[in-house]
Amino acid sequence: MLQFDFGQNWRDFSSRALTGQRVAQARADFRRLLDNSKREIKQSAFLDIGFGQGLSLLAAASEGARVVGCDINPMCGDVLMRNRAHFPELRLPEIPLVIGSILEPETLKRLRESSPAKNGYDFVHSWGVLHHTGNMWGAVDNAADLVAPGGVLILALYNKHWTSPAWTLIKRAYCATPPIVQKLIIGALYPVIVAAKALVTGRNPFGMERGMDFYYNVVDWVGGYPYEYATRDEVARHLTARGFSLRWEAGAIVPTGCNEQIFVRSSSRTGSE
Repeated sequence: MLQFDFGQNWRDFSSRALTGQRVAQARADFRRLLDNSKREIKQSAFLDIGFGQGLSLLAAASEGARVVGCDINPMCGDVLMRNRAHFPELRLPEIPLVIGSILEPETLKRLRESSPAKNGYDFVHSWGVLHHTGNMWGAVDNAADLVAPGGVLILALYNKHWTSPAWTLIKRAYCATPPIVQKLIIGALYPVIVAAKALVTGRNPFGMERGMDFYYNVVDWVGGYPYEYATRDEVARHLTARGFSLRWEAGAIVPTGCNEQIFVRSSSRTGSE
């Protein structure tokens, strides 16, 4: 399957653009997200699906959670170890990682076996990931199935917009071209994305959240294939049918950006399982 190399982009970001200030911002934004869940994370079982550069996973561990990370790209494990240096307070001998696709039964089996809790995970966090699996709804279902009764599911998924089909073609074309052509595509689209973000938001387009860097975010956006999307209502209806209730949400800052949603699972396992 044609797929963007997120691991390489995270490694480049971490070695060239990650600073102490950005780590502090990522920690603060993650803490605000937890506050919106209205659940205590200390001593909870926390799973990060698609942990990428590892900042959310490391922040959760720093908050006292018993963490497990999952990513399809083995390089992300190396990036996580590099970025652990930004969290000197961590005394964990190691962070349990499962390398594999959330769509694969073997990965799900290993994640269930790795949970520090009996009934699943108190928190399942997947930020800007499941829409890149090639089967977004299947990935959402698998992530939801790992949430313990009464647990929290934290998602960020791309919003559906009338330009989304066109972006699908652009992303696919980007991933099918050699690196030199990819650089040219980024060079051509970079000023367009800067101008569009400034126009739509009325803000400084280079202002980022969660410790991100604008350039590497553009590379992630242009190259991010497979690519799927959904409205907030579509996601809410899908998960409500599986026994979840919506606790908090925020719409995408830009039309094709990520909608952010937090769901709580019923205290008994219900829904179409």
